Amino acid sequence: MNANGLDIYYEIHGDGPPVLNISGTGGDLRRMPASINPLTRSFTVLAYDQRCLGQTTGGDDRQPSMADYADDAAALIEAVGWDRAHVVGTSFGGMVALNLAVRHPACIDRLVLCCTSPGGAHPSYPLHDLPAEYDDETFAVRMRITDSRWDPDADEPIPGLGAFYEQMAAEEKRPLPTEAAAGLRRQLTARAGHDVVDELGSIDAPTLVCAGRYDDLAPLANSELLAERIPNARLEIFDGGHLFMIQDHSAFPTISSFLAA
Repeated sequence: MNANGLDIYYEIHGDGPPVLNISGTGGDLRRMPASINPLTRSFTVLAYDQRCLGQTTGGDDRQPSMADYADDAAALIEAVGWDRAHVVGTSFGGMVALNLAVRHPACIDRLVLCCTSPGGAHPSYPLHDLPAEYDDETFAVRMRITDSRWDPDADEPIPGLGAFYEQMAAEEKRPLPTEAAAGLRRQLTARAGHDVVDELGSIDAPTLVCAGRYDDLAPLANSELLAERIPNARLEIFDGGHLFMIQDHSAFPTISSFLAA
């Protein structure tokens, strides 16, 4: 799909009211198929690979800004023929969703912000400062910020993840292809400049802010600030870390109920 100067790879699954799902850092639909999103049981879910990542191509060689990522999302909503949609943004995707809400408020019906931050003086963990190459120390940092309870010697190193922990750990240790690594660096550079703190009061969409109690990547305090500053927002805290949507089985039903309201 041609949108905002890109050839955006996207998928649509499910049936019901339209939902734009904006993925987190390094998101690639080849690794996390959109069809497994539980929201597809009740909604028509549009998922896509963001610029410089996955199967999306095009654009110029300059460093994209958070505004570019937000404009991509707005252009995609229009390109698929939707006037507006519910928007669910997770982690980096939540940052994009915040910028979308500020720059293109007419695109959004209801807004869900999962494990994310407003930036500025209230950032998520600076992933751009971590070495790109795998080593034991960096791996430990990544696991600990994902869930502050991480214990590599425990039978379940991160509570609630079960076998998914092994998959996540293997992904962390696997080197990225050169093209994917370059796209990730651009994403992390844009993320470092994310700051919508002063614009939060302008967001008028009904908003659900979702946070994991043990998340040190997007700390709970940042979600509390989002819920406090966005006029029509409420906060839900779940039993988990940055991956609370897997750890706490009440997360998706809560999100679905909010979108259906």
